[in-house]
Amino acid sequence: MEQPVSFLMSTPVVTARADDTIESVSAQLSENGLSFVPVIDSPKGALLGVISAADIIQFKSAKRDPAAVRAWEICLYKPLEVNADAPISELARLMVERQEHHVVVMSKETVVGVVTSFDFVKAFIKPA
Repeated sequence: MEQPVSFLMSTPVVTARADDTIESVSAQLSENGLSFVPVIDSPKGALLGVISAADIIQFKSAKRDPAAVRAWEICLYKPLEVNADAPISELARLMVERQEHHVVVMSKETVVGVVTSFDFVKAFIKPA
C-alpha cells in the first residue's frame, strides 16, 4: 500500500495571518528556515493563500514598504491543497501538473501540515 501524504508533511505549521505585514512574514520565514507559509484568514481561521520566500524576494525588489503591505495583498490565492490521507503519488502528480513547490495539507477546513518539493527529496535520503 502506498504511503499517505501525512508521511511527508511537516508539522507543526507556522502560519501568517492575513493582516500580518510583509515585514513580519519575512521574519517568520527567516527565523523558522521556511520556504513558504500558509496565510490564514484570522477571524475564520480558513486558508486564504500562501506566501513563498520567492514572493518576498520579488516584493523587496519592487522597493515597496514591507511594514505597510499586508500578507493578503501579495499571497497566492487558491494554493494547492490535499488531504493528509491522499496517496503520495497523487500529490506528486498534482505538484508536477500545477508546477507547484508548496502544498498545504488540510483536514476538513483546518491546516494540518505542509509539503514542499524538498520533502520529496528528503524522503529518499538514507540517514548517515
